[in-house]
Amino acid sequence: WARLYCALLDSSNASLTEQQVQIISWEEHVAKILGPGTTAPDFKLRVTPDQYLSLKDLRGQPVVIFFYPADWSPVCGDQTSLYNEVLPEFQKHKAELVGISVDSAWCHAAFARSQHLHYPLLADFHPKGEVAKSYGAYREQDGVCERALFVLDENGVIFWSYCSPIAVNPGAEGILEALENLSASKGQHHGQVESTSHAK
Repeated sequence: WARLYCALLDSSNASLTEQQVQIISWEEHVAKILGPGTTAPDFKLRVTPDQYLSLKDLRGQPVVIFFYPADWSPVCGDQTSLYNEVLPEFQKHKAELVGISVDSAWCHAAFARSQHLHYPLLADFHPKGEVAKSYGAYREQDGVCERALFVLDENGVIFWSYCSPIAVNPGAEGILEALENLSASKGQHHGQVESTSHAK
């Protein structure tokens, strides 16, 4: 659909705009994030300036990981606030929620405090973007994370994943649907990388 959209916008014989180029770039990148059935790469990142959290620490329960570009940006602020609001819905499925960006732990601490967040933000700060790269969720040209979502089962296997256009808040509906399907599957690992926005 992204290429069709670009073609329609370009029907006036105008040159490709920056937005069109971004849409095409996003379409080509979607398949690069890790998909369902893949064991999620382990990581150990700072959750505070003096504490770490590893993926292994969360084993035994579903985990929702969302990569996002940067603290303090408008879309990221909306996304993190939304997940704070729907956190009780995630918890109904006994799922842990973590956000990851390349910001430092000090930056995360200030941002989380200002947003009154009740879930951890992890700093993929040094080596910069190393964890995001392992999930296929790093924008090398911009030096930030993609806006990518992952739902893991209790064994650390990716059940569902989605890469949103970087300027679009993907919402929470896709995550909630994946958690419901995961609960219904009773441990069976299936799903697919989505290619449409799940706006809430």
